[in-house]
Amino acid sequence: MRLPIIRLDPVRGPRVQRPGRMVRAAAITIGLFVTTSVMAIGADLGQAEQLVQDGQYQAAYDLLAPLEAEHPEDARFYELLGQAALNTDHADSAVRFFHRSLELSPDSINAHLGLARAYMAMGNYTAAKIQFETVLRIDHLPADLHQQVEIYAAAARDYADGQRLFPFAYLLTGLGNYSVNATAGTDEFGGSDTDDNFYSLRGGVGLTYELDDNYAINGSLDYRYRNYEGDRRDDKDLRWNAAVNRSLGENNLALGVRGRNSYRGNGDYRNDYGIYGDWRIAASAIDQFNLGVEFRRRNYPRGPLRARSRNILEFTAGWTHALLDGSAAFSLVASGGREYATDDRPDGDSNFFGLSPSLSLTFTDTLGGFVFGWWQRQRYNIENLNVDGADEILGILTRNDNLWEVGGGLSWQFRPSWSLNPEIVYIRDYSNILANNYSSTEIWATLRKDF
Repeated sequence: MRLPIIRLDPVRGPRVQRPGRMVRAAAITIGLFVTTSVMAIGADLGQAEQLVQDGQYQAAYDLLAPLEAEHPEDARFYELLGQAALNTDHADSAVRFFHRSLELSPDSINAHLGLARAYMAMGNYTAAKIQFETVLRIDHLPADLHQQVEIYAAAARDYADGQRLFPFAYLLTGLGNYSVNATAGTDEFGGSDTDDNFYSLRGGVGLTYELDDNYAINGSLDYRYRNYEGDRRDDKDLRWNAAVNRSLGENNLALGVRGRNSYRGNGDYRNDYGIYGDWRIAASAIDQFNLGVEFRRRNYPRGPLRARSRNILEFTAGWTHALLDGSAAFSLVASGGREYATDDRPDGDSNFFGLSPSLSLTFTDTLGGFVFGWWQRQRYNIENLNVDGADEILGILTRNDNLWEVGGGLSWQFRPSWSLNPEIVYIRDYSNILANNYSSTEIWATLRKDF
């Protein structure tokens, strides 16, 4: 027990001084010190933010780096330090700083885009794309992984500069060859002698607009045209998409509508339109998962193809994984669903399921390649006649199809935003109904310009 201090006062007599006054004085002193320190810290952050805005990244880095121990729980501090580090060739440190910022503030768009750019600077293009796609959705990107992250990075830099509207556009033109291969179906029904050269034209525009509260809207138009030398029909196809999405930590949710209008020859068209949802999940720096659902209508408005009209419900699940320190990406997508026949489609309803693997490789900053496959199994529910070309009945069967596509290509970016892209695709449709067997090979090269 501490005794009170007694002092004698010659006028008033003994006076007791209790320790409470000293405690209050000490508390006031400490409070003034803390307040002064907080004001100093706030001034440092304000100064650093202004330096970053002015592009004086080295000065901002020199100011902030010594203060890291004083800001262990400040997301904004780590975000500014990450931006300063990224722009002063400290990409590995920037990754750490942005990660810490996201631990403290998982919904920070600036930190996600900064982390993506830091991964890109380190050559980890797959990790960069995963982080970009937690915030941004840009349709119809080039096939090359490096070019994809370059387009995302341009939008991210604009966002850091205060822009919220990100328009984009592209043009492609090319030459190729389309050849129908011999199968039981094409030989019997006179289609395997098709061998046509063609030229193609494609163009598209789109935009992304970032709203408040991590919402964004997206839209795009994509037109494709192919003109053949022979008697085969010319292909025309217009695709459209509009969606609203929201970034939530390591997730991005989207809900939208999309469709296409396609010319099928002989004055016939096919119209597709529907609603879809998509959920992207950045499970780690090197893994992304996708879950999707779509309900769409495939409509042939008139002519002999009208009976093929149907409604389609489809579910998808995808996985993307980084390889070779992020210079390559492997993806696998599984799909399944049901087609609901309308207008008396001969084969009735059908269930389907399939797989689609792909591999993207970055050889250099200007050269990339890709290979892909696609398989779908389709089982129908109405028995139908199987006939040969002479209308001889071969049996009554329930139609079952196995559809295959394999292909690949290269992408050479010979100038910024310009690329040359040779590709090849082989298609094979196996069916227990003779007329539905089909095979073709397409080879082409396109010149692409991104704006």
